[in-house]
Amino acid sequence: MTTLFDPRDPAVRTDPYPVYRRLRETDPVHRSDFGFWVLSRYADVDAVLRAPGVSSEFYRNPSWAQRRGGLDSPLVRSVRSWLLMLDGPAHRRIRGVIGKVFTRAAVDRLRPRVAAETNRLLDAAGEGRTDLIASLALPLPVTVTCDLLGLPTDDRDRFRRWTEQISRVIDPAITAADVAELNRAETEFRAYVTGELDRRRATPRDDILSLLAHTEVDGVRLTDHEIIANVLFLFVAGHETTVNLIGNGLLALLRHPGQLKLLREHPELIPGAIDEITRFDAPVQIASRLLDDQVVLDDVALPVGSKVMLLFGAACRDPERYADPERLDVTRTGIKNLAFSGGPHYCLGAALGKMEAATVFRALLDRYRVIELTGEELCWRPNVSFRGLERLPLDLAH
Repeated sequence: MTTLFDPRDPAVRTDPYPVYRRLRETDPVHRSDFGFWVLSRYADVDAVLRAPGVSSEFYRNPSWAQRRGGLDSPLVRSVRSWLLMLDGPAHRRIRGVIGKVFTRAAVDRLRPRVAAETNRLLDAAGEGRTDLIASLALPLPVTVTCDLLGLPTDDRDRFRRWTEQISRVIDPAITAADVAELNRAETEFRAYVTGELDRRRATPRDDILSLLAHTEVDGVRLTDHEIIANVLFLFVAGHETTVNLIGNGLLALLRHPGQLKLLREHPELIPGAIDEITRFDAPVQIASRLLDDQVVLDDVALPVGSKVMLLFGAACRDPERYADPERLDVTRTGIKNLAFSGGPHYCLGAALGKMEAATVFRALLDRYRVIELTGEELCWRPNVSFRGLERLPLDLAH
C-alpha cells in the first residue's frame, strides 16, 4: 500500500505541491500511517490554529520529547520555554515581553540598517556567478537579529551555525545524529548568551537583551532561562523563515519572468507582493498541534489526544481560498497568509521578515539588469518543516 503522505520522502522536499494537491482532493482530513492527522485545506488549518483546546506544547508528547533527548535534555528544556511551544497564560506572559521587540517603530528603525547590510553584501557579491543563499540570504537575517538583540555581529557565523542546527528540533524527520548535534549546539548557545546576559545585568545598555532582562509583566520578570530560551527562539524563527522567504521568493520570480518584469517596472508593488510570494512557496511548510479537546472538521471528529500536522504550504494553495492558486500573481489581493501561522501564535516577526525580503528584492532589481539561474540542479535543505534551498546559483550583471 502506498503511503499518501510521508514527510521524509525526498520528493516531498523537492516539490511538495503535487502531494498536497492529492491530499486536498482525495483525503483532506488524512489519518497518516505515522499516527498524525494531516490537514491540507485552508479552512481546516485555519480552524485548528484558532480553536480552543488546541495546544502547541508538543514537548508534552513523551515520544516527541524522547526523540529529542528526553524531557530534561538541554534542547527540550529550552523548547519548553519557547514562545512557539507555550499556551495560555504562559504564552501571553512571554509574548507580552517579546512583543516589545517587534513594534512597528522597532521595525522602522531597522530599515536603514537592513538596507545598508543588503548593499554591503551585494557589493561583496559583485557581478558574475554567485550563490545568493550563501552571499546574501543566510548572512542578512542573522546580522539583523544580532542588531535587534544587541549581540556582537562579529559572532554572526557562530549564531548562524547554532541556529541552523537547532532549527531541526521541529522537523518530523529528525535523526539520532541530529539530536546529539542539536543538544550540543543548545549548550554552546546557552553558555554564550549567559555571559552576555550577565553583562546586561551588571551594566544595562540600550538594546533588546537589556530590555528582556529588566522588563516586568504583571510585576514578574522573565527568568534567565526564559530569556535565553527565547533569544534562541528569535534566532531560529527570524533566521529560517527569512532565509527561505528570500531564496524561495527569488526562485519563484525567476521562474515567472513576467512577474519579475512587472516588479522591475513597478517597484512600488514589491512590499505588497511579499504576501503573494510567501503564499506561493511558504518558507514554513508544516506546524503541529496536540488536541486537548475534540475538534470537528466537517463530518470528521478529531479526538482528544490527537496529534495534528498542519500543512501551511497546502493551505496556501487551496483553490477554495485562492483563485488559480498555482499561479504566482504579485498583484493578487485579499491574501490572509497562513505561511506566518495564525491565531494566538501568529508570527511576531512577520513584519520584520517581510521588510527584509522587500529590501532585498528592491536592491537586486535596482542593481542588476540581469538576474538569471545558472542551470545548475537545485537542492532543497533536509528539513521538511522549513522549506528552503541549499544554494541558489545565479548569474548577475549590472
